[in-house]
Amino acid sequence: MPSLGFAHVKGTRHEARPGAAVDAHGPVGDRVFCFIDVERRQVLKTVQNPRLISMTTSLVDGTLTITLPDGRSASGVPVGSGESLTCYYWKRPVDLELTDGPHSALASAWLGKPVRLARARRGDVIYGAGLSIVTTASMRELADRSGHHELLDEAARFRATLVLDTDEPFIEETWRGRDVTVNVPDAGALRVRIGDPIARCAVLDLDPITGERGSNLLKTLVASRPRNEAGEPYFGVNAEVIETSAAPDT
Repeated sequence: MPSLGFAHVKGTRHEARPGAAVDAHGPVGDRVFCFIDVERRQVLKTVQNPRLISMTTSLVDGTLTITLPDGRSASGVPVGSGESLTCYYWKRPVDLELTDGPHSALASAWLGKPVRLARARRGDVIYGAGLSIVTTASMRELADRSGHHELLDEAARFRATLVLDTDEPFIEETWRGRDVTVNVPDAGALRVRIGDPIARCAVLDLDPITGERGSNLLKTLVASRPRNEAGEPYFGVNAEVIETSAAPDT
């Protein structure tokens, strides 16, 4: 069965979110917040701030809770401070609303530098499309090739919103441009349009729980998979939601 996962705060731990609603923009609550370096006007990214991964989040009735691995936490409704800031995310400007509350102080202490929690418009701090997809067959192939046999239990390394169960490795790349219906537990049937393959970076080598570096997955992909002009290997595909509660494919 397909599984759904995301992070409420950009860069924090990617977690399974069974029962999450999905609309035309993707999963509701996906990366609706981010931490920013106000002085540099930069959105914090995981590859440069791997300690973000060890921070877990929940968002219930507007209350955001962030928990650190040592048990410390901050909880509250992120209320706009009245300040807005245009920051840069992958060289594109995004308008963010700074928030008041305990979350910024907790994150600053954990990351070792001053940061602010900001609210983003949906999709503004997402690198690709509203959905990203990886498949079990492709992960099994990479696990065998790399010797990283626990990879199926570490699908969060790919930070994909949907993990689909398949038999043929990389078959998802043949779906490009097609509309596919995916039955997601609790979210219903989604009609999605498959887009471009996803180029991978060093985030792949970060432990999905601790954020520590240590796998050879990116190196394995570089040696075995097609790459973009920057030399980044492809794994998984982008997608966009075309219809929710779609009729099954016949």
